[in-house]
Amino acid sequence: MNVADRGMALALRGLRQLAGLEVLDRYGLRDATERLVHRGTRGGMRAAGAASRSFSAASERLSRPARQAPRRPADLFDLTPDEEQRMLQAAFRGFAAAQVRPAAREADDAAETPGRILAQSAELGTLVLAIPEELGGVVGERSTVTSVLAAEALAHGDLGIAVACLAPAAVATAISLFGDADQQSTYLPAFAGETPPAAAFAVTEPRALFDPFELRTRARRDGDDLVLDGEKSLVPLARTAELFLVAVDLEDAGPAMVLIESSTAGVTVTPEPAMGIRPAATGRLHLDGVRVPATAVVGAGGRAVYAEAIQRARLGWCAVSVGTAKAVLDYVTPYVNERHAFGEPISHRQSVAFAVADIAVELEGMRLATYRAASLADRGKDIGRAVALARTLCAEKGMDIGSTGVQLLGGHGYVKEHPVERWYRDLRAVGALEGALLL
Repeated sequence: MNVADRGMALALRGLRQLAGLEVLDRYGLRDATERLVHRGTRGGMRAAGAASRSFSAASERLSRPARQAPRRPADLFDLTPDEEQRMLQAAFRGFAAAQVRPAAREADDAAETPGRILAQSAELGTLVLAIPEELGGVVGERSTVTSVLAAEALAHGDLGIAVACLAPAAVATAISLFGDADQQSTYLPAFAGETPPAAAFAVTEPRALFDPFELRTRARRDGDDLVLDGEKSLVPLARTAELFLVAVDLEDAGPAMVLIESSTAGVTVTPEPAMGIRPAATGRLHLDGVRVPATAVVGAGGRAVYAEAIQRARLGWCAVSVGTAKAVLDYVTPYVNERHAFGEPISHRQSVAFAVADIAVELEGMRLATYRAASLADRGKDIGRAVALARTLCAEKGMDIGSTGVQLLGGHGYVKEHPVERWYRDLRAVGALEGALLL
């Protein structure tokens, strides 16, 4: 297969060239970022609208589902990134620093991520990391750790924009991991193309104490079709999404995931901006008698498949929380050293120094728990317990880190001139939302 003909290899080949530059000026990344952005703008703005695309099967249909081979981890527990992972991590760090961070405040105010950021993110490879090579992917082996590193680096720029960039990748990853041959042939080539579709993994429902395994969105059988009714809240990219992966309670089967194109009759979307992750352009998805073929169920409706999808989604939230918590630490450290009160830097005050140290300690715990869960996923192990631990740690400590960051800046922490108030609002989403991401 000639990957270059699919339009994505050029960008990935460019990243390899950038990675060869003396560790990108020791992660300064100025030259690398300029070249990266030049290639990223090649795709331009997203051209297809939510109602204009018609998904159709690839000319050569698969006889069986295509899957990436699992990455072969070392026998010893070692989370040191290899050369390719360092390359990808450095590229996403440069993109986050040069493009995402400067656009974050405007995106938060507008409750929407600029189209150029989404296009450049796709050019970096966010959508194709989990797509098999037969369908346009450029990575031969599946690696959850690599996806975690990329999500973490992207969220260091801004968590809300990271969610917007990674939301379509969640749907592509789910189809790659669990979809059948027809689903892969129909949808994955579009995600690997030059104008990939907006898409969203819709799980959360608008009620208190939501449990993703106790769903009120129903799918009843009617002949060879399914009829869906229900409501999903805080769905990223809801207004522009062309494809939804919706968590439903499937009649006689329990929790399952169903693919629904936005042009399907009975699908409506209303805006639902939230306190945090505003650049993700969240909305509410309404399903009123939506009819889809029974073949739209991903993973044959198996509960184990659905459970793994939820676990991988929670792992995604852990990854972006680690990246944003690191952004808080990187911002408050120079601030407390440069901010003077009573004739000396406020970092000389024990309470301030200890608060910064606590952020660093809790961040390392969050990162290690997240990496460990991702490593277990790559080994094919049961990740339920590891993800639960990581999610609890990232939700609780991430929110504490955001709050401490605001406090360390005093009055400055409460105003939009500094980004910590936005990071605090974003980090609160980690423990509140389900779905949206999937690594």
